[in-house]
Amino acid sequence: MKMRRTILGLAAALALALPAAAQQRIPVGHLMDNSGATSDVGLPYGQGVADTLAWVNSARNGINGRLLNVLGFDYGYQAPRAVSQYQAWSRDRVVAIQGWGTADTEALVRFVTRDRIPYISGSYSAALTDAAGRSGRQGVEATPFNFFYGPSYSDALRGMLRWAADDWKARGQQGRPKYVHMGANHPYPNSPKEAGETLARELGFEVLPAIVFALTPGDYTAQCLTLRNQGANYAYLGNTAGSNISVLRACQTAGVNVQFLGNVWGMDENAMKAAGAAANGVVFPVRTSTVWGQQAPGMETMQQISRVSDQSGTTYRPVHYLAGACAAMLMVEAMETAAANGGEVTGVRIRDGFYARKDWVPRGFDGVCAPSTFTAEDHRGTMRIMLYRARVNGDTSQGSIGELMQAGTMRLEPVTTIELERKRELLGW
Repeated sequence: MKMRRTILGLAAALALALPAAAQQRIPVGHLMDNSGATSDVGLPYGQGVADTLAWVNSARNGINGRLLNVLGFDYGYQAPRAVSQYQAWSRDRVVAIQGWGTADTEALVRFVTRDRIPYISGSYSAALTDAAGRSGRQGVEATPFNFFYGPSYSDALRGMLRWAADDWKARGQQGRPKYVHMGANHPYPNSPKEAGETLARELGFEVLPAIVFALTPGDYTAQCLTLRNQGANYAYLGNTAGSNISVLRACQTAGVNVQFLGNVWGMDENAMKAAGAAANGVVFPVRTSTVWGQQAPGMETMQQISRVSDQSGTTYRPVHYLAGACAAMLMVEAMETAAANGGEVTGVRIRDGFYARKDWVPRGFDGVCAPSTFTAEDHRGTMRIMLYRARVNGDTSQGSIGELMQAGTMRLEPVTTIELERKRELLGW
């Protein structure tokens, strides 16, 4: 009888211990667009985040021995759904969130500031970089808990415009080059519009009236004819790759001769395959120091992460996958800093973990994740703009992306790296 009571006591203790152990997991939110207007780039980025957080649990035993409880949600790029989900996550007491779009990220700024929850977004809106709220810009408020990996949309465009001005001269062109902003009338493509047009004027460009096209694929022949009639020389594509592909194809058909500048979400290997020759020559920023297949010490780690969702290890990972992995690792290492020496993993301590390093490359990711530096006043993680050119020199309809890249039918060609000055007057803009 005594033995039976002992066994029952042990069983009861174990039953109580299991929920307690489960509660030891650290809750983290992961907002994804797997089905909405930006899912063309949201899927690979979100997969990179998800695989990395799963790998941290399996290969690194979580955060100082505590596993992550990743709460994923596909919000279909609908800002109201993101706000509703945030409220659910705040009740679940998540300590940090991997977020996504500009409209929803900006809508949540006051919430994450109030609740002290670090929010690492896929939006690179410059309005998210004024951490202390001291820029004085209209509509820009303090964002002490907002972070992202890579240059802001505005800084990336500034880098491309500086390259474009040099490119115009290098090609021996006469007169003032003509620049036009293209994209949907939406917070994401509009985010760098004013900053880009202002710098373009300063650099001597003639700035043409903006051309609007939707975030979804469609027939954009009319926009291309406008582009041709305006005589534009450089055109910024502010949308994600899905709708940009439609523009590139329509403009190729219309015989438009213009240098397209893609925003960071505006071009990738998937878009190159889909657009074919129409994508040839597009210049766009890449956030990582290398792309898939290039040699770097940290590429072995990235390949391990890739095997989380591709056990064969044969899938080619586009630029957004790598960026998602780097963004996830910044959050992870900020959490590790918070947990060091028995510290509690709270939002405030995670935020402060983002300030603990300069020229920060997550361990094991050397040569892949570009260095980041954040301060309590300035959340511009980098001022380095690495530009690549999409090269397509054959039929992309046959074969996988990996096969096309290996064969040289498609390639990402490094163009230049622009180092921008960290001007205080441009913070938040």
